[in-house]
Amino acid sequence: MSLPVVQLAAGASPSPSPSGSTSPAAVPSLQDAQESATNAASWVEQNWSTWLAMGLQILLVVVVAVTLRAVVRRAITQLIERMTRSAQTAEGSALGGLLVNVERRRQRAAAIGSVLRSVASFLILGTAALMVLSTFKINLAPLLASAGVAGVAIGFGARNLVTDFLSGVFMILEDQYGVGDVIDAGVASGEVIEVGLRVTKLRGADGEIWYVRNGEVKRIGNLSQGWATAGVDVTVKASEDLDRVKATLDEVAEKMTKEEPWNELLWGPVEVLGLDSVLIDSMVVRVTARTMPGKSVTVERELRWRIKRAFDAASIRIVGGATALEDAEATPDPMAAMAAPSAYSNADSPQTAAASPIAVQRSTPPAK
Repeated sequence: MSLPVVQLAAGASPSPSPSGSTSPAAVPSLQDAQESATNAASWVEQNWSTWLAMGLQILLVVVVAVTLRAVVRRAITQLIERMTRSAQTAEGSALGGLLVNVERRRQRAAAIGSVLRSVASFLILGTAALMVLSTFKINLAPLLASAGVAGVAIGFGARNLVTDFLSGVFMILEDQYGVGDVIDAGVASGEVIEVGLRVTKLRGADGEIWYVRNGEVKRIGNLSQGWATAGVDVTVKASEDLDRVKATLDEVAEKMTKEEPWNELLWGPVEVLGLDSVLIDSMVVRVTARTMPGKSVTVERELRWRIKRAFDAASIRIVGGATALEDAEATPDPMAAMAAPSAYSNADSPQTAAASPIAVQRSTPPAK
């Protein structure tokens, strides 16, 4: 073998010519190409088993992760469908139709399913990605440390968003309220029209829509869960007969309980609790009833309407009513004919003297 070929095979660069001009590049021979191919084939032969093992391991991790993710998501979906079917079954019952809102349960189940699917996908795919990286002999310690620092930074920067999200998750899981409920969230009140993980939408009494961040809600008053109480205070004259007042109220309560649609809105008998307070010229009788959630105001208005008509028919005087005003007008005022005391009524008082006109003094002619 010639010297230039040996130098090229050894990896040495040809020495420059004394004149400074470069010599043309030497063309490798067929034997050099054969040696290079032999070395490459030998290297591949030595490492193909490692590559095959890594590829099979990565493929196995990916297949297991995708399969596990599909199985978990399907199980969550079946769980959500079962929750929805149970809500529909409860709606078919007599009492369940009043207590359970299907749309509320459906949205709650959909929100829970979305959260569970997202968490499951993140955990499964994240674990699979770390296992694939470890297959390539990559040191995961710096990567995990960097991810931890980035997570802390994002947590500080988006703490309000994280707070809203976590509050929404716990509100949905604990079923604090749902679609169709009337709630008092402190910052706003109204009917819930949409429940989200970050924001809850309320329809106010005047038709306005409130967007309430879940993280800003410190307390929630749900006016649509369980039952409500309708209370009416009836103020009558202190001279009225209590037995007649109670008999009239009992008659109104019994008649209202048997009529449509009040027999469905009332979940208990209308009760006359008795005297709530006694004053010098009046007394207050308390009337209460247990009603359907959100219908207490409607029942209170109807009770006041019926009680007023019954009291007018029984000639029972209500404080502030028409009967009390007529009695007040019929009674003469003993002070009406009396004039207010005045300093001008005394002819010798200084005020009367100061207010009197000055008399003109006439001069008398001199005597002759």
